[in-house]
Amino acid sequence: MKKEKKLSHLSEKAQKDYNLIIRATEEKDQQAFSELMDKYKDPIYFMLLKMVNNNDDAEDLTLEAFGKAFNRLNQYTPNFAFSTWLFKIATNNCIDFLRKKKKNVMSIDNRVSNKDGEEYMFEIKSEGMTPEQIAMNDQKIQLMRQYVKKLKPRYQTLVEMRYFKELSYDEISEEMKLPLGTVKAQLFRAREFLYNIMKHSIETI
Repeated sequence: MKKEKKLSHLSEKAQKDYNLIIRATEEKDQQAFSELMDKYKDPIYFMLLKMVNNNDDAEDLTLEAFGKAFNRLNQYTPNFAFSTWLFKIATNNCIDFLRKKKKNVMSIDNRVSNKDGEEYMFEIKSEGMTPEQIAMNDQKIQLMRQYVKKLKPRYQTLVEMRYFKELSYDEISEEMKLPLGTVKAQLFRAREFLYNIMKHSIETI
């Protein structure tokens, strides 16, 4: 294993995260990849839950945020803490989601705090998506489709209907001729499988 890199401007927590990133990207250390996701999965989820006030949406957005972050892990620079970078990706992705759904549930200068007391401020920009935002959205969809292809066929179908076709649970229940409770339970399982696939997909880094 390579010698750990020391950066004096980082806190002890941020230094540990940075060394995990080095292990994950340079040494292809699967455990380091998993540790990062396990460490921040709950803080990201609860932050997003405050923003969208919906459990299902918060879970979906958590997966998307980690998919974006880990796909760009090589782009992270230790000028600031990894947690700051990760939370920014998650909040920006959530803002795009809220704009798309036209949910007016936050003010322009709303601030969100993580469990360590760090505050993150985000701004609502213009309604139209820039070419860069469109490209990023396409990359996100492409990445998630790669993960979805690794699921069993029945889970692929449910995820496709829910997250790509954007059908409601009721619409999926009617189309699949399945009880509503079954649809929700199987989609929950599909999200768990996606979470595990993402944890072990070092090749996407």
